[in-house]
Amino acid sequence: MPDSQAATVEPERADLVIYGATSAGVTAAVQARRMGKTVILLEPGRHVGGMTSGGLGATDIGNKRAIGGIAREFYRRIGDHYARPESWTRQTRESYQEQRRSDAAEGEMWTFEPHVAEQVFRDMLKQSNVNVIFNARLDRTSGQGVRTEGGRIVSLRTLDGREYLGAMYLDCTYEGDLMAAAGVPYQVGREGNAVYGETLNGVQLGSTKHQFLRPVDPYVVPGDPASGLLPGVHAGPPGEHGQGDKRVQAYNFRLCMTDDPDNKVAWSKPERYDPLRYELLLRYLLAGQFDVINLSTPMPNRKTDTNNHGAFSSDNIGMNYDYPEGDDATRARIIQDHRDYQMGMMWFLANDPRVPESVRKRVARWGLSKDEFVDNDHWPHQLYVREARRMIGQTVMTEHHCRGTLKATDSVGMGAYNMDSHNVQRYVAVNRTVFNEGDVQVPVKPYPISFGAIVPKAEDCVNLGVPVALSASHIAYGSIRMEPVFMVLGQSAATAACLAIDGSNAIQKVPYADLRARLLADGQVLEWD
Repeated sequence: MPDSQAATVEPERADLVIYGATSAGVTAAVQARRMGKTVILLEPGRHVGGMTSGGLGATDIGNKRAIGGIAREFYRRIGDHYARPESWTRQTRESYQEQRRSDAAEGEMWTFEPHVAEQVFRDMLKQSNVNVIFNARLDRTSGQGVRTEGGRIVSLRTLDGREYLGAMYLDCTYEGDLMAAAGVPYQVGREGNAVYGETLNGVQLGSTKHQFLRPVDPYVVPGDPASGLLPGVHAGPPGEHGQGDKRVQAYNFRLCMTDDPDNKVAWSKPERYDPLRYELLLRYLLAGQFDVINLSTPMPNRKTDTNNHGAFSSDNIGMNYDYPEGDDATRARIIQDHRDYQMGMMWFLANDPRVPESVRKRVARWGLSKDEFVDNDHWPHQLYVREARRMIGQTVMTEHHCRGTLKATDSVGMGAYNMDSHNVQRYVAVNRTVFNEGDVQVPVKPYPISFGAIVPKAEDCVNLGVPVALSASHIAYGSIRMEPVFMVLGQSAATAACLAIDGSNAIQKVPYADLRARLLADGQVLEWD
């Protein structure tokens, strides 16, 4: 839209303006409408649901009992969908239950096809009369995208020049773009262990998870350092154990594959294909190790949610450091590189004659699902941004909260998944073999997440909630950052925002007793017995 035309468009107003139609954005919008508030839900792209509708159908739960409220309602609606015989078009419900060893009597369903998840989200938004505006990307180029006065957001402006005014705002993006534009402080990368007295933060040397199980030479010419390092191998030392850095855990796409010949799209060779990117993988295969697609969780109708597994897989390690604070062009370049990398890897495994025949046959059996992501060449529309910016808010969740040695007394939801980080870098070990660094997987018991972790400090902003890029150390965020938890926190943030509007308060001043009572009435799980 030309600037002259945009200037004539009146600002749109609502009680609550939500940026980002991730799963958290959807539950927040639905909750606000149920509390009688007007809502504008702005989505930078064309889809709703974020990773939940973007390929992550194998829900990371930790403990199902910790999931309540609208999040539980979502999974129940998924269960209702798959309870209908007509939903099973490519296999029987019985065969899938046997395959998954799931409880046929359970009303919820925790594994699902991407298009089903998005349709459920769209139904929930429609039934709540939520005003969703697509292709509404925050203007991060002019410095005028977010206007603040006296510690309060006054307006949000999108790239098309439109302005949105609200009494309260929620940042439900994975990246924390609204939060950052509003001047709220944040962290990118890993804090050192010393910052919060942790043990699992910063550089983590010696990890045995998703690690090379056989020695692999990192040099272009094996044994010759002068020939240079193969793509994806970091030059230089990894850093001291426990030391902080600006590196970010790896991203990937969660592929929805199928082995149904009538619904399969064969792997294609990307235009920017570079076989050298997979030389490490080839050497690993020839050493006798193949586990690239071992984490392919069955989804209904002969599909998968395929995630990273092993030393060299779909995680594009070390290629995302510029993403969290990158401009739109930088992020688009990184997203395309991740797509090229992952698509090229699958084509390589299925077609390169140097790959063992048994591997080629196994990979070629699979392909992309023809009936998924139909407007994006069947490729997921959402990059798995596992971590980007993290707010430094009123409370910082840390390893101590996850371990239960420190307990939040103002719970707005429960965390229950492992303290989990994917690998952050790939480097040359002292024995001149390649080594991955950064993977952490430490179990936890369910623990409360503080209200103070989803709101900024009052001196930074008084009318903003941040339920996704929330306030947590790197390793604590690794436990909290699960899609059902984001849904829970989105609902809780919206509840707090609505109560703040009702009381003409800063969001930080909402009486916790009132917030707790409303959350419990709406079915949230706030504590553990």
